[in-house]
Amino acid sequence: MRIGIDFGGTKIEAAVVGDDGAFVARRRERNPGDYDAALQTVARLIAAVEAETGASGPIGVAAPGSVSPTSGLMRNANSTWLNGRAFPQDLEQALGRPVRLANDANCLALSEAVDGAAAGKAVVFAIILGTGCGGGVAVNGALLEGANGVAGEWGHTSLPWPSAEEAPGPACWCGLNGCLETWVSGTGLQRDHFERTGQSLTAEEIVAAARGGEAEARRSLDLCIERLGRAIAMVVNLIDPDAFVLGGGLSNVEELYAALPPIVERHAFTDAWRGRIAPARWGDSSGVRGAARLWPSPTRLENFA
Repeated sequence: MRIGIDFGGTKIEAAVVGDDGAFVARRRERNPGDYDAALQTVARLIAAVEAETGASGPIGVAAPGSVSPTSGLMRNANSTWLNGRAFPQDLEQALGRPVRLANDANCLALSEAVDGAAAGKAVVFAIILGTGCGGGVAVNGALLEGANGVAGEWGHTSLPWPSAEEAPGPACWCGLNGCLETWVSGTGLQRDHFERTGQSLTAEEIVAAARGGEAEARRSLDLCIERLGRAIAMVVNLIDPDAFVLGGGLSNVEELYAALPPIVERHAFTDAWRGRIAPARWGDSSGVRGAARLWPSPTRLENFA
């Protein structure tokens, strides 16, 4: 059995996962949004699932952002109160055992590459489309994290092939403008719709209105899908994955899966594109499943050539 934590922006989940991939125990609590309180929440959840199952061992953690290989501190987390903290070390102290931490999109990629929607595929690019957007890469069932630990940080590249109306793009919390996260995310869809129409709707409300035939909502959704297709084509031109797996709230928009392939093919630098785009098989469970798979060891690809 393996033990994982999914440290999300709104919830924290602990799970014990059997060798067959089935959940043995799961517990969730709201993320308190405070560093010390969050450490206590993790410790409480781990104690609960271990008491329920009798399992014990090292912990894998899926979290926003990543650990700097130079400082050992958290960086790039949109839960900005994590940045600059020695999060893995503090978790080890709170839990009294070793911890491995990986980006949440990387854990999505690992989970779906091993036994999910991209099982058996050599190169998998996972995309989280939620409050923000992120990416992760798995190659032959192992994580590709890169020399600086930022492989797959797709959400903080700029929107490719921008129109005049899209450049330079909105300000991003990272300090740059026009990052994908400001366009192809739930908050990006909401922001763009508001700026175009003056209507303050959630992403879910925009999708529902589009399905109901409301023209401006349909336009906003179409623009979001077209931008996502361009962004995926950029990844095709870089690493040409066998499969893309989508997670996060926007991954539940069924219209994506028929609309995206022709957009990708139009922008990718190839005469024909035959990749696959699919929703995550394990949905919002993929993060904790991928975290649990960070142990034992050969889940990380240290040298890729």
